[in-house]
Amino acid sequence: MGSGRFFGGIHPSYNKGLADSSAIVEMPLPERLVVFFAQNLGAPSQPVVKKGDEVKKGQVIAEAGGFVSTPVHAPTSGTIDSIGIYPSPVGVDAPAAVLTPDGKDEWFEGCSVERSSEGLDVGQIKEIIHDNGIVGMGGATFPTHVKLSPPAGKKMDLLVINGAECEPYLTADHRLMVEHAEGILDGAALFAAVIGVGRVVIAIEKNKPDAIEVMRKAVAGRQGFSVEAMGVIYPQGAEKQLIFALTKRKVPAGGLPMDVGVLVHNVGTALAAGEAVRYNRPLIQRVVTVTGSGIREPKNILARVGTRFEDLVKFCGGLEGDAAKCINGGPMMGVAQYSLDAAVTKGTSGLVILRQEEVAQFVSDACIRCARCLEACPMRLNPSALSIFIEKMRFEDANEYNVMDCIECGCCAYVCPSRRPMVHHFRRAKAEVRKLQRKTG
Repeated sequence: MGSGRFFGGIHPSYNKGLADSSAIVEMPLPERLVVFFAQNLGAPSQPVVKKGDEVKKGQVIAEAGGFVSTPVHAPTSGTIDSIGIYPSPVGVDAPAAVLTPDGKDEWFEGCSVERSSEGLDVGQIKEIIHDNGIVGMGGATFPTHVKLSPPAGKKMDLLVINGAECEPYLTADHRLMVEHAEGILDGAALFAAVIGVGRVVIAIEKNKPDAIEVMRKAVAGRQGFSVEAMGVIYPQGAEKQLIFALTKRKVPAGGLPMDVGVLVHNVGTALAAGEAVRYNRPLIQRVVTVTGSGIREPKNILARVGTRFEDLVKFCGGLEGDAAKCINGGPMMGVAQYSLDAAVTKGTSGLVILRQEEVAQFVSDACIRCARCLEACPMRLNPSALSIFIEKMRFEDANEYNVMDCIECGCCAYVCPSRRPMVHHFRRAKAEVRKLQRKTG
């Protein structure tokens, strides 16, 4: 295992050296926190607090909006100062609660209390994971309890814990593996027990040798666990590509990893789930890499959910030189920010700040039909044709050309000599296709 190679892919400048040796540091509580109610893929959570309410750390402030949803918890104790619409890191304004900490950081009754997981059945484990708001922390934010609930008849024989972290600049998962290996494996063991598999693979790209070494030492003695050192190529961490590289199993178009007997979870998700079950600890903080040439002191920060980007930047010494662009996530799949008023959510893996000289070159032009994007696309799509269809508002044609199979990795845009904003095109097309599908039933 681990020696396979998926089609396409690229070798961008990774720039991980800015922060990969920086140990995780916990950030002090900021003066205010902006906690969004919609922090998972699926139905948005529904607020259960109002202006003026006093809350404790870990208290539910928004209930799950359905099965494919999770609750949101207060990241500290304090007062709900307001509820309104605020800039969110995904590029649209969204409902959120503004919480002013009281400085006591007091837990809600029953939270963060150590207990044994022995004797818990599968249903109880999934319920605890749901109640503590655990979602996929690699960026997708899909509710973890749903992912652990495959339809009847879907049998899995392999659990993959994704530590590839192939996105340039980001090093949060890297540091988690170096500093919290046992916690990650404890969470992975819970996942394996829930889905009934005996084989667990921790997949890590070879550009993280210290993480590979630490995790290999940690799995020693754990039956069925192994670590696989993966080739360094983007997007190695994408589920379908990672599965193929490990097993040669091909997830069908429109399908899911469970269709080939595999479940994939991020290392941060495993750690959070393990802490939820062992300590009844809600997901109210996460590691965020703040890095790039436009930040003075790149760091891996343990930050509370709701921490404004402006406060993260200040904690890292402020902006450096002619900082010109701030990206939520990495430069390949992230979303450029128009305001540092946006705040950390459960899915915020990093904040990349680039200087003017690095972004000035990206001026879009017409497609020259060079086909470089076809060679780079790991999903074997035709990004050039798709992009042209979308520019001309031909969304049905884009759908016929399988735009919904795009994983939005950005390989096509990276190799494009015309610097076409293809990922933006494809995201728009997906939204339009979903609208058409809803209208036609």
